Amino acid sequence: MSRFIESILIPTDGSDGALAGARRGIALASRIDADVHVLSIVESRFQAADFDERDIQSFEENAEEAVEEIARLATDHDEERDVTTAVRKGTPFQSIREYASRREIDVIVMGTKGRTGLDRVLLGSVTENVLRTARTPVLAVPPNADEPAIADVPFERLLLPTDGSDGATIATEWGIELASRLESSLHALYSIDTSPFDADRASDDLLEVLENRGEAALDAVREHGEDAGVDVSGSTVTGSPVREVPTYATENDVDLIVMGTHGRTGIGQWFLGSVTENVVRQAEVPVFCVPVSAEHP
Repeated sequence: MSRFIESILIPTDGSDGALAGARRGIALASRIDADVHVLSIVESRFQAADFDERDIQSFEENAEEAVEEIARLATDHDEERDVTTAVRKGTPFQSIREYASRREIDVIVMGTKGRTGLDRVLLGSVTENVLRTARTPVLAVPPNADEPAIADVPFERLLLPTDGSDGATIATEWGIELASRLESSLHALYSIDTSPFDADRASDDLLEVLENRGEAALDAVREHGEDAGVDVSGSTVTGSPVREVPTYATENDVDLIVMGTHGRTGIGQWFLGSVTENVVRQAEVPVFCVPVSAEHP
């Protein structure tokens, strides 16, 4: 069986948030037999006259230490794992995206919280900029005080929000392939959201349209799963997906959310960038974000 994810990029700034992302990235690489790349960025603005040579040298040494820490973590977990390390200078999100493009990286795994201060790399705005601009899937990992050991990282229950759009279809293909490779259960979720409409317009007819659209979207995911030999369950909820997706994940012990970064506009709109970003901000579990530009798995 060929590998469908052959390489994973883990950006790091040496923070606890970056470590949480690295643990998930290394665990995923181990489960699907992918190579690991570890990258740290020294922001190009640190080369300005505001910083002396000693400061700049310290930034570079910290970056080197950060990548070596994650590389040791990866090889300690699996000494056969192929690990590549790199330190680059530039604007963090651009450098991460460019590295991924040039090295033909399949998935980027990032913590959503990182170091504060002069050498920050993984603060929310950077992760979100990568999410907005990367052409490959990004696994966004929230900080977790009870992060398990790498060998114990769970991938048992996957949640796939869907709205039936082309963007959701691509995310569905990735979610089903992940469920197949990781031997995970997969649950599809459709949120009936009437908030974009005036209360007076939220008529029974509109609700029926949204409910029918939801059932059609869930049926499409089930059909994809059946074709791939993956059993898919599905359900609808009522409310904003920004609230309902993280809530469902928490209440049902979901290990990973898989969702598209762009989706339907108009009736049922909810996957456009800001929604995915808000789910990433609020979710207590990692979110595997799939852009419409991602190649089919």
